[in-house]
Formats: sequence, C-alpha cells, structure tokens
Amino acid sequence: MKNVYFLKTCNTCTRIINELNLSDDFKFQEIKSEPLTAKQVDELAKLAGSYEALFSKRAKLYKDMGLKDQNLTEKDFKHYLLEHYTFLSRPVIVINDKIFVGSSKKTIEAAKEALNE
Repeated sequence: MKNVYFLKTCNTCTRIINELNLSDDFKFQEIKSEPLTAKQVDELAKLAGSYEALFSKRAKLYKDMGLKDQNLTEKDFKHYLLEHYTFLSRPVIVINDKIFVGSSKKTIEAAKEALNE
C-alpha cells in the first residue's frame, strides 16, 4: 500500500511530494475534494498508533472551536478527523506498513529512508 493524503492548496504538501519525488505507484488522495472515510481514518490510526497522532493541533479550527481548552479523547479525535479535513496533520504518507504524518524534517527524512529500502 502506497498512499499520500494531502491538500492541493497546501504549499508544504506540494513541496514535500516534489522533494520525495513520489512515483506513479502511489495513490494520491486530495482530502478536501475526496474526504477520508471512517475506514481510512481507522486504518491510518492503526498504523500511527492513535487518532491523536493524525490530528493537527496547529489547525486554525482547533483554536477557533476552543478544542485546545478541552480534554479530547481518542473518540473525539476520530470525530473531528472525520468532520473536517483541516484536522488531519498533512501530508500523510503510507509506504507499505509504515506511516509518516506531518511535515517535520525528521518525518520527511524517515519517509526518504523508507522509499530507499
């Protein structure tokens, strides 16, 4: 399984996809026009270890909705991931059974290593 979940209007996503030079054997899913399904969120959370690991606490809606002041559960994180695409930490890259969530330098370096295995 080789998937990329991204937002086409996100310059960081575009830069990372180009930097990694991801090939045509990846399935690219633009999460605004093709939202994640419950099954996909469950599969990604299983790979990532939790729903919270997929969740972006930097999203504007996170602050606007006052979520940062709440004690969110895994059920809450799943709910919000399914409710609005902005809550997914982007990009999410799945290479076989490994998942790389977000745009940190460390994450992108790990994805590069996985691509070269």
